[in-house]
Amino acid sequence: MKKSIAAAVLLAVSLLTACSGSTEPVNASVSEPVSSSSEVSSVDSIVSGTSTQTVTSSTQTSSSAANSPSESVSEIALSYKACALYCVDDNELIVGENIDDKIAPASLTKLMTASVALRYFKADDVITVGSELSMVQPDSSLAMIAPGQKLKMYDLLTGLLLPSGNDAAYTIAVSTARKASGRENMTDKHAVEYFCDLMNDLARELGMDGTHFADPDGWDDDAHYTTVSDLVKLAKYALMVPEIREIVAIPEKTVTFETGEIANWMNGNVFLHPEWEEYYRSEVIGMKTGSTDNAGYCLITAFVKNKKTYITVVAGSETWEDRNDKTLQLIDSVIG
Repeated sequence: MKKSIAAAVLLAVSLLTACSGSTEPVNASVSEPVSSSSEVSSVDSIVSGTSTQTVTSSTQTSSSAANSPSESVSEIALSYKACALYCVDDNELIVGENIDDKIAPASLTKLMTASVALRYFKADDVITVGSELSMVQPDSSLAMIAPGQKLKMYDLLTGLLLPSGNDAAYTIAVSTARKASGRENMTDKHAVEYFCDLMNDLARELGMDGTHFADPDGWDDDAHYTTVSDLVKLAKYALMVPEIREIVAIPEKTVTFETGEIANWMNGNVFLHPEWEEYYRSEVIGMKTGSTDNAGYCLITAFVKNKKTYITVVAGSETWEDRNDKTLQLIDSVIG
């Protein structure tokens, strides 16, 4: 069963490619509410997945040993640009490799997007999806929301963090900027720019000195960059926000919009899914996946062991498997 599931998903990943996008291969579907004539319209779609990566910078290896089927994860060579293992409770960096190198954050960005939004909105505030969806890049990962739909902020954040919806990112950004500025007539473009300023303000507040945000979804841009050291700071902050901590731990959720549509969103973090036996760890409490051409495959994971919370960050892997396997190394070095 494990192998058949893995094969099916990896096949989907290979078939679903995007170019330079902030994307993750996950399922998202939205059903329309029943009309007065009892007709139902539905959309079921596998959202466009990971982009084909070409990571040109040097990569790290966990061992000089050759990669053979008989070797354990701890023995094989894994590609990644930088990584960290950090204990929140002890404020201790246990593992740190190239943590101050400049990297692209991909959809790890969305932890900041959510963090900023919850400074201005309550979880139950209702948001209307609008014309800002026209700013979403082609081949993006999507929550499948549409203009005119209304969602509670909590549900919109779920669409941001589980299926990694770039559409949700832009709706959150524009709505937050208009509320924070008090300018309801602000154009979509100016609202996104204003929101990015709010992201950068919070980054400075958190001491993320090697970071600059240029968009709310993590799309590749020369002005959009961070470091693993800064991502640890962001993850630590995000874990202190109750709504974010709760959402990132959800493997799958069905949500009913205020306008009646029903969405089903799957979390792309395999460490939360028992069916992925080789990766599932009950100690994991979530965080965020990401992948773009510039970023490679990235993952922030949080887990709890002996009542202590740990954060792992892996950035710049050449493959989905390497990202997960390096994360697994870091997690298992603590939980055994």
